[in-house]
Amino acid sequence: MDPLTAWVTALAGPPEGMVMGLERMQAVMARLGLQARLPMPTILVAGTNGKGSTVATLEAIYAAAGYHTAAYTSPHLWRFEERLRLDGRTARAELWQTHLGRVKGASAATPLTFFEISTLAAVLMITAAAADVAILEVGLGGRLDAVNAFTPDCSVITTVDLDHQAWLGDSRAAIGREKAGILRPQVPAVYGDLDPCPSVETRAQTLHAPLYRLGRDFRVDGDGGEMIWEGWGVRLPLPPLRLCGGGQWMNIAVAWASVQVLQKRLPVPIQALAQGTERLRLPGRCQESRPWGLGGPLLLADVAHNPQAIRQLAAFLTARKGEGRCHAVVGMLRDKDLSGNLTPLLPLVDAWHCVNINDTTRAATAGDLIQVLQVLGVGSSTAHPGVPEAVDAARRGLGRGDCLLVFGSFHTVSQLPAAWLVEEG
Repeated sequence: MDPLTAWVTALAGPPEGMVMGLERMQAVMARLGLQARLPMPTILVAGTNGKGSTVATLEAIYAAAGYHTAAYTSPHLWRFEERLRLDGRTARAELWQTHLGRVKGASAATPLTFFEISTLAAVLMITAAAADVAILEVGLGGRLDAVNAFTPDCSVITTVDLDHQAWLGDSRAAIGREKAGILRPQVPAVYGDLDPCPSVETRAQTLHAPLYRLGRDFRVDGDGGEMIWEGWGVRLPLPPLRLCGGGQWMNIAVAWASVQVLQKRLPVPIQALAQGTERLRLPGRCQESRPWGLGGPLLLADVAHNPQAIRQLAAFLTARKGEGRCHAVVGMLRDKDLSGNLTPLLPLVDAWHCVNINDTTRAATAGDLIQVLQVLGVGSSTAHPGVPEAVDAARRGLGRGDCLLVFGSFHTVSQLPAAWLVEEG
């Protein structure tokens, strides 16, 4: 655990505690002098999958247009500081310490969760930096999430699918209602589900919030091998993506639509859309690298941890795999749908290496995963104490043309060396 994570964990109390609601946030915001409406245009991004990619796309586009950007995301992969980027750069640890100290002083009489503390400190830094645009990723759900204490100028819901059912409900309709909690009366919203959830649309109608929906108001399509974004009466070619996976085109389409929604307040020239998208990087999202050189296997790292994301990963792997072998290293949290997450990959994986995740008590053990694989008909799989040991074992015998897949959780991918996944430039 890095130093800042340890400090915020100590401030918040037990790290597994999760208490939903906005009352604590609002009380401490008042003591800190923070208003719900920030001084710059603010975009809230919620959704089951695609939030991080959408935030990163918006950040890159506004930076290409010359704006000072602030992007708050969670969770982090390697270090706590990653949760806030100012003008594309990770906020310094000293800056975090200063503003975490302010939150600590203001919350002595109001115990806060880890995420609430992080969110308040990040917003203090964003306002101090006088960013031109704030892009804030919702942590869990929407309605009762700490980020929803702040007022959006554009609300974005990427997708609605099953995840965190213990907190959000056991159906897409229930989860959609929670995510639609970030909508505001008459504030425009962008929704990225090709299979729209009626509860999201109903909430938008109730609030008279204009809802721009993928597949109806804007779309992305292949045209002779070139991807085309269409919306607001224009057709624009999408540049080649560094991010892999078919789902990323949907996230890009949502981000481009969000830029159009805010075009009057934050004008963006057409060339900045392409320039920003071309520069886009986001570690651990269906990401390919070759840490063992051209003669070694391809590493594919993906934080996918719910059935929708796993289906997208399986589709990408099906298209990418070819004739080579695939060995998988998997670690997951026990409150996830273990069987539902493993099943789509069964036909694609030739050997399974299951790991313990050692930095959270929510983790499923390697033995838990092996048991699920056995029930699913996998005759043999191997347990390892952690990701490094599993990767060493899994890559033995693999060469050029083969794939080593590491997936299942942010906690799992974070155990890979950052140098394997962070691109320079």
